[in-house]
Amino acid sequence: MSRPRIVIVGAGSAGYQAARTLSRLTRNRAEITLLNPTDYFLYLPLLPQVAAGILEPRRVTVSLSGTLPRVRLVLGEADGVDLDARTVHYRDPEGSRGTLPYDRLVLAVGSVNKLLPVPGVAEHAHGFRGLPEALYLRDHVTRQVELAAAEDDPGSCAARCTFVVVGAGYTGTEVAAQGQRYTDAQVRHPLRGGIRPRWLLLDVAPRVLPELDEHLSRTADRVLRQRGVEVRMGTSVKEATHDGVLLTDGEFVETRTLVWCVGVRPDPLVEGVGQPLERGRLIVDPYLQVPGRPEVFACGDAAAVPDLNNPGSFTPMTAQHAWRHGKAVGRNVAASLGIGERSVYRHRDLGFVGGLGGAQAAANPPPPFGRGDPHLASLGVPPAGPLAGAVTRGYHLAAMSGNRVRVAADWLLDAVLPRQAVQLGLVRSWSVPLDTASPELPRMPEEALEAAHSSAYPEPPGPVKRPDHPAEGAS
Repeated sequence: MSRPRIVIVGAGSAGYQAARTLSRLTRNRAEITLLNPTDYFLYLPLLPQVAAGILEPRRVTVSLSGTLPRVRLVLGEADGVDLDARTVHYRDPEGSRGTLPYDRLVLAVGSVNKLLPVPGVAEHAHGFRGLPEALYLRDHVTRQVELAAAEDDPGSCAARCTFVVVGAGYTGTEVAAQGQRYTDAQVRHPLRGGIRPRWLLLDVAPRVLPELDEHLSRTADRVLRQRGVEVRMGTSVKEATHDGVLLTDGEFVETRTLVWCVGVRPDPLVEGVGQPLERGRLIVDPYLQVPGRPEVFACGDAAAVPDLNNPGSFTPMTAQHAWRHGKAVGRNVAASLGIGERSVYRHRDLGFVGGLGGAQAAANPPPPFGRGDPHLASLGVPPAGPLAGAVTRGYHLAAMSGNRVRVAADWLLDAVLPRQAVQLGLVRSWSVPLDTASPELPRMPEEALEAAHSSAYPEPPGPVKRPDHPAEGAS
């Protein structure tokens, strides 16, 4: 008798946890296949520390084949789902096409950069959703400071040393905080005309970290301003050009760096499934099943999961929920095969931790450290400062599925040794466009050339002509 076939599409927080849960519960009684563009799970909360040179890239990745026993990994991007035929169509990294049949399907494709109709943003901004984007930003920031040091014109020097981050949510706030410390360490003495690196954090929201309570928001705002980050609430980008950005308040800021962290949108794949959507997310029931398709489950950012604690609303698109969605969907898929019992998805607040660079952090962690913990005040753990920073790092180490010792070692080395501000030139600007449905993969030369012909880029990028020279034409 053949084993039931389970196909999981996507290995983000939700997909990875679903695969791990199913591997543990089924124990070879089902054939589990994980389809993902990369061979690793990316721990997104620590990605800003990769861009800031604190952590090496592989520290924030977890090997799928090494940590998911009894799970078959298929490298590729899903480009279609046929619900009637019960098949998933995909393209592998070398361009070949394949098909995966299933008896149970878990859609955990996650999210991509959120685009807004702002002129010039798609051409001149870069997102921050994948490892290639973090590596590009690290090289780009390093390069701009080095070029600024060689500039004779103070205006060009200032423009290269000005970095604009749009979006004051979790990601944007941490990118600005970590980036400011990185450039300050790189520029130990003022450049020509006394110029120092300048970081701006913009958002149309009235305060930093608007998703959090006001106390934590004020804490993060205070730390950023004390560091020298220009925090501008109620302000965003009206137009982006090669020379800078025009803000909604009428000011033109000369810059060569625009980091787009305004939020995320569900992966476009779910739009082609042909099932009801809620703001681009696939509607599921409290058991994370697609109504009318009991063999299809969805979780993570791509799924609109009912929030049973707030009737009429859906759980937000956060890593915290995605991680727990994955556990719930793993149990419910196993239950559909007669292993255990299914249950609805309910959640409780697990608090929040966010690094602000160095020993600083904004933290409202879960018990036994945070909200609801009667010992918090007696332990003297404030929502910000070195103790909050220690709690934040402990939280991340506990949440990671691997590399804990390596991450802790990198943190220790960063505390006692200067960072290496060098550019490796591995990721080019045209490799990480903002308007991509696959932020986890750098765009290939052929894809970039096609984009140039479609006017997404005015001219074909130089390296396309000579792909055998990867260091040429780095930007």
